[in-house]
Amino acid sequence: MLGTALAGALVLTAVSACSAKDDGPVTLKLVAADYGESDETSSKHYWDEIAKGFESANPGIKVDVEVDSWTDIGKKVEDMVAAGKSPDLLQTGGFADQVAADRLYPAADVLSMDTQAKFMENFAHAGQVLGTQYGIPFVSSSRVLFYNKAVFRQAGITQPPATWNELRQDAEKIKAKVPGVTPYGLPLGNEEAPAESMLWTLSGGGSLSDDVGNYTIDSPQNQATFTWLKNNLVAPGLTYNEPGKMNRTPVFQDFAAGKVAMLNGHPTLLRMASAGKIDFGTAPIPKKDGVGKTGSLGVADWLMAFKANGHKNEIKKFVSYVYGKEHQLRFDEQYNLLPVTQDAFAQMTGDPKHEDLKQFAAGLTNASFYPFGDPAWGEVSNRIKAGIGQAVTGDPKTVLGGIQDAALKEAARVRK
Repeated sequence: MLGTALAGALVLTAVSACSAKDDGPVTLKLVAADYGESDETSSKHYWDEIAKGFESANPGIKVDVEVDSWTDIGKKVEDMVAAGKSPDLLQTGGFADQVAADRLYPAADVLSMDTQAKFMENFAHAGQVLGTQYGIPFVSSSRVLFYNKAVFRQAGITQPPATWNELRQDAEKIKAKVPGVTPYGLPLGNEEAPAESMLWTLSGGGSLSDDVGNYTIDSPQNQATFTWLKNNLVAPGLTYNEPGKMNRTPVFQDFAAGKVAMLNGHPTLLRMASAGKIDFGTAPIPKKDGVGKTGSLGVADWLMAFKANGHKNEIKKFVSYVYGKEHQLRFDEQYNLLPVTQDAFAQMTGDPKHEDLKQFAAGLTNASFYPFGDPAWGEVSNRIKAGIGQAVTGDPKTVLGGIQDAALKEAARVRK
């Protein structure tokens, strides 16, 4: 998602549907991550419509759509590449590993000048590896604090917390006065660990990496952050007993069922909480004693173009079609995500019916991002997913140090 934030996959595999003999149309294979929660809300419906409209306007190009779950897409793409059936386009959560394998066109090769000019600058920059853009931003989101207003009223809380101490105090009141409700949802399991970790480290004055991409996972600031979480939320029973085993989806579901009072969430939770008839509010992420970075975590998902099949011109035509404002708005509105193109972003944030997205949009103006352009990030992210939850139940210094050591080794390996 959104990443951890924001938090579906799409691969375009360009396969020649014909031989030079019959001079038939080129077929682009598209595989994308599924942002839906059921067959009815699957992203496949959207991409099938996009393909149909594009084919109608471009009779010489066919689009074969495949939509896979987030858990399956990475393995499926690797299997396709290994079998000599490289995709033409892939839409998923990261791109640097494909750049390191020398599989992608630079974005400038497959973007028209008009399409290039549409992207918001901070997202285009986040798509770079060593100064060249390969990742084409597709959707974005940020994170805000969600809180249950009804639970707050029961606990005698009049406003959302702005600092960590206020969050702890509110959580204590909820535990004492509203039995059966988890005061704060802390998902540090595989699904959300990078996003939740980065939100807390940012609000504590640290981050997972510095401004030039060096990993800082075990920095003094981050050790202090995880020590605070351990001592102030986990040990007193103000969150789940084992946050490292809690994934985002069940925690979001608990909030939508009235079983969690506070959590960091992305725009998808708006729809879930409304469907659950929760009286909820949103607020900026609380910061340690009022310090910490002022923006939120910016999460982006990406489209990338594979060069193995040589369909650069056909890909460029398809990408231009995909980034038409009406198509971008349709996808973002369906999944309560934020656009990455200036025209769609301006329309969506200026529309009164999207008032609930304005706080997320504000967080993007000075958001911090994962080190998307680092080829090591995919493996480092996996290490964070697998282990950082232990930092709030074990020794933070030891756990963070182990992940930092692994991150440095992986960075050294891929940068040789």
